[in-house]
Amino acid sequence: MSIVEGTLYVVATPIGNLGDMSARALEILSGVDVIAAEDTRHSRQLLRHFGIGTPLVALHEHNERAQVEPLIERLRAGQTLALVSDAGTPIVSDPGYHLVRAVHAANGRVVSIPGPSAVIAALSVSGQSAERFVFEGFLPARPAARLQRLEALRHEGRTLVFFEAPHRVVDALEAMARVFGAEREVTYVRELSKLYETARLTRLGELLDWVRGDPLQRKGEIVIVVHGADEAAAEDARAGDDVLGVLLEELPLKQAVTLAAKLTGLGRNRLYEVALRLEKDRAKIQE
Repeated sequence: MSIVEGTLYVVATPIGNLGDMSARALEILSGVDVIAAEDTRHSRQLLRHFGIGTPLVALHEHNERAQVEPLIERLRAGQTLALVSDAGTPIVSDPGYHLVRAVHAANGRVVSIPGPSAVIAALSVSGQSAERFVFEGFLPARPAARLQRLEALRHEGRTLVFFEAPHRVVDALEAMARVFGAEREVTYVRELSKLYETARLTRLGELLDWVRGDPLQRKGEIVIVVHGADEAAAEDARAGDDVLGVLLEELPLKQAVTLAAKLTGLGRNRLYEVALRLEKDRAKIQE
């Protein structure tokens, strides 16, 4: 394929097995003028493996906003740019969002070079429905915030997909079992495409015991795929959201949430999250 000047290529790279690098990705990474990488040390090793010497610039969560304008200027000058993360598809729980938006705002061209994605790979082996799913990324590290986020998802009918860090995975599973119930179905996916790849379909309570008892399961890259709430519970949650929406038109947020919780029996934390979202949406409409 020909590489078009002034274009940003968003390039997926392997999540473990280097054999998953596509021929198209190699062509792009070899041919662009510069590669914006989340960790240049990590990406340099990857490029070296494939004999690619394209220059690298760092683009991570701490410098992305500062780097956007210089990179846009490169594109305006006719250079070509590739965006990569440490593994998988960029932007998905990785830096790059601000750069892609800036290129669109500058009427530039953004092209996807698709490939490995831990979210899709985990879903494909989970045994859970992938017709409708929600990707939640990493849960908050603080216990209270973690429980609040999960409470907001208690009645979500779609399949839930989470990333989790090894040192927090037991805490995350404890919180999930507490909020969703120990009998909620879950698939634990670890080290995708690597030597110790694991995909175990079980119940949250059983999974928690297994991970607690086996230190190996607390290592590597982890994806947790949780079965959605049953349809009746999801329908009750949607009805509760409608009630809350009506109350918010007449009452302050906290008062509306408290009354909605009493009327519907739904969790106050979840209703509070919904209320904040509704208020934000209304503010945008009024702008």
